[in-house]
Amino acid sequence: MIEKATASVKIKKEAKKEKESPHAKTLAGIKNPPKVGDLAEGTVIANARGRVYIDLPPFGTGVIYGREYLAAREILKKVSIGDSVTAKVVETDSKHGYIELSLKEARQAMLWSEAEAAARERKPFDITVNEANKGGLIMEWQGIQGFLPASQLGAAHYPRVEDGDKDKILDELKKLVGQKLTVAVISVLPKEGKLIFSEKALTEKDRAQMVGKYSIGDEMDGAITGAVDFGVFVKIEDGLEGLVHISEMDWALVENPRLRYKTGDAVKVKIIDIKDGKVSLSIKALKPNPWMDAEKRFKKGDRVQGVVIKYNKYGALASIEEGVAGLVHISEFGGDETKLRNSLELGKSYTFTITLFEPKEQRMTLSYK
Repeated sequence: MIEKATASVKIKKEAKKEKESPHAKTLAGIKNPPKVGDLAEGTVIANARGRVYIDLPPFGTGVIYGREYLAAREILKKVSIGDSVTAKVVETDSKHGYIELSLKEARQAMLWSEAEAAARERKPFDITVNEANKGGLIMEWQGIQGFLPASQLGAAHYPRVEDGDKDKILDELKKLVGQKLTVAVISVLPKEGKLIFSEKALTEKDRAQMVGKYSIGDEMDGAITGAVDFGVFVKIEDGLEGLVHISEMDWALVENPRLRYKTGDAVKVKIIDIKDGKVSLSIKALKPNPWMDAEKRFKKGDRVQGVVIKYNKYGALASIEEGVAGLVHISEFGGDETKLRNSLELGKSYTFTITLFEPKEQRMTLSYK
């Protein structure tokens, strides 16, 4: 960092402590003498013959020369007498009696300091993706390599892949190489020379503000952005998605959300819950509840026709009409699953007796006996 400044000097202490050299001991009488690893700011008093001398009162004179001068020569060409320069102390007792300084190391130290400040502030940066691997994306900020885990991608870029196939995830991540993503630094690892980025951290901040505009019960038009085993994601507005759980997709049984909807499909949804910045949606809540109609026509003890639509650990589900199904408990077959399946085949219709009917709770049990 180079700028016009006064002759004042600021010594910024770093956490790393090193053993004081003999020259440093001579400064013992001076309050806060510089140590190896400190960042020192002083005024340039000479710049010639491959050396830059910096006044560091009351500690003496600092010098940037040799390999440290070569490492920063492009920057030092622009330095003039009277400029203020921040450099890192690399030696307090040189053979020439000067405090040896490094501009390059100071720049690195300040970059890590800037990175830590950016992480605290969740400051956004537009950074190009350089590479992809099965875990996420590799990108670079100010010459420091960083990593964006796939789990930290925003909803728009998150690879929704069936069965979590890692090769397919990698194929999706590779599509982002060369693109610019708006990310924030969430972790700074100086010892590893690495940063951890997040795209999700920024969207979560914006998401909280977006979610604040909505209330439970709101109805709206949305678009399917992805389907998974447990439901579908619906875009409510740019940057905000909600989940329609499989149980909220229809009154009838839904086995595979991917067979119901594809990405881009328009859909009407209703907000049924908002918690921790997450929005839960329902599609079936906007459809007539078949249980309310069934309440008018069925009662406990009625004999009904039902089609077996699913087995579970409790028995078999039989649908008596669209969206209304009852459980035939496995205990009727002595707890024998094979006997149950042989007696009640999937897709076939049988006559049952309603043994429990609670339409408000959407609960029904049936007997095959």
